[in-house]
Amino acid sequence: MLATSQAIATRSGVPMTYPGSVYPAQGGMARAAEKPAKATQFLNALEPRAITMRAERDEEIVAQEDPAAYCYLVVSGCVRTVRLMEDGRRQVGEFLFAGDLFGWEALDNHDFGAEAVTSVTLRRYARRDLERLADQDRDVARTLRELSSSRLRSGREHMLLLGRKTASERIASFLLEMAGRSSASAGSTVELPMSRSDMGDYLGLTIETVCRRLTRLRLDGTIAINGTTIAIRNRIALGEAGCERMVH
Repeated sequence: MLATSQAIATRSGVPMTYPGSVYPAQGGMARAAEKPAKATQFLNALEPRAITMRAERDEEIVAQEDPAAYCYLVVSGCVRTVRLMEDGRRQVGEFLFAGDLFGWEALDNHDFGAEAVTSVTLRRYARRDLERLADQDRDVARTLRELSSSRLRSGREHMLLLGRKTASERIASFLLEMAGRSSASAGSTVELPMSRSDMGDYLGLTIETVCRRLTRLRLDGTIAINGTTIAIRNRIALGEAGCERMVH
């Protein structure tokens, strides 16, 4: 089960407080940041009413169709959003890393559930507090609109990936996406905390297809694989494999 900050402090002997600090993704995982991420600095005003929560690997954070009473900031670790069909098939909607905010965009209920991919620490905020803050502060309202636009753009790109790209293109695009979300200091090495099953359910592929396509990229010399670590050896070739317009 999720633990509150009080319970976490009891276990560790040290109060766990995060006064607005955000931990950015570093190679797919989290390291302490010197400054809060600009995109979520507005949450500082809500810190007195926020609580710290923790979930272990594969634990449920939010259930599908739960009332959308809270939103969550990922402080460390990785979270996946999931939706189950009646026959048990699963779609992974997105992977969230340190600094990502989720749950605030839901309507009355959460369309997707949220689960911990790794051990995660989160800050939980009441949505009514966030909505009140947006009503009172024009800059906060504008920031939320920008976050909404970014989320919509990501959703459209994912639709394109699922609807028009081949299996090989999906894998290549996914690796570039994860590399783009990692810290620049991580270079071309990407840590993928999610399982091959998670990747398949995000990309609409079977586990076998994911493994085969990764192996092909490795044999081509485009990437190197060491457990959960992917080293991009040829970024241009990976971009071409993913049919990406621009590769940095």
